Amino acid sequence: MSAVAYKGFQKEEMEFHFNPQVSAPDFPRWAEERRKASLRVRGALRSHLEVPYGTSPRQVMDIFPAEKRSAPVLAYFHGGYWRGGSKEDNCHFAELFVKAGATVAVVEYDLCPKVTVTEIVRQARSAVAWLYGHISAYGGDPSRLYISGSSAGGHLVAMALAHDWEGQGLPRHVIKGAVAISGVYDLDAVLHVSVNEEIRLNAESARENSPFLHPPLPYTPLIVAVGGGEPSGWKQMSEDFFSLCKERGVECEYHEIPNAHHFSLSAHLADPTSPLAGAILKQMGLSAPPAA
Repeated sequence: MSAVAYKGFQKEEMEFHFNPQVSAPDFPRWAEERRKASLRVRGALRSHLEVPYGTSPRQVMDIFPAEKRSAPVLAYFHGGYWRGGSKEDNCHFAELFVKAGATVAVVEYDLCPKVTVTEIVRQARSAVAWLYGHISAYGGDPSRLYISGSSAGGHLVAMALAHDWEGQGLPRHVIKGAVAISGVYDLDAVLHVSVNEEIRLNAESARENSPFLHPPLPYTPLIVAVGGGEPSGWKQMSEDFFSLCKERGVECEYHEIPNAHHFSLSAHLADPTSPLAGAILKQMGLSAPPAA
């Protein structure tokens, strides 16, 4: 065995614990199911597509308005380890939340290596600011803005919660609640896995964008969720992030979803019987719609 690379893991163990495509080799099946479900939802719901919040072609979002105006808003940041993913393939859950009474915004952003993680964090924060300033035109209530995200999107949620919104001229409590799902919280780990060939983090940029070093400010209730079937290293990262948030005074819950891995977790977002979907709805003051 080689020398320890990170938190007790040898170099050859890092890919399994911190590269989800290695630990969940059936990920193409889950990605295809999510894509098909998203395609159906895009055809079924009323929508405003390709709404720009920035200047580049990927700084856009798809908005699925609730039936009633002044609805709570759920902004979602997709995963893909900052180097993949799209809003088109990650709106599968929108139907459940729209039927429950929420306006849903699925946010896209530029990807590595075209841009840096630092720039992606900036874009995510600008999307939140844009929603606060403009979502009322789409039927949403800016005073009830919630955010969520999976994997890299979970990281973006964490970094949005660490931001000084008052310094940007916005309310301190601009985000009313957040859910970080199987997020990447300790960017030092990313330096030791092959995906960093595309992400191109270095020690400095990892420190700059690590939620472990820039934890959420104690203003927004946070749910940290992870799959029970994920590797111990990845789960420990979520557990440690949850503990850090609690220490910093964040109102925080921890949910380990039984038998779910990094990619099967996405199906839980669209399942009204899942504890993950239920926790998000409860945080927003909503309940699952009755079964058809």
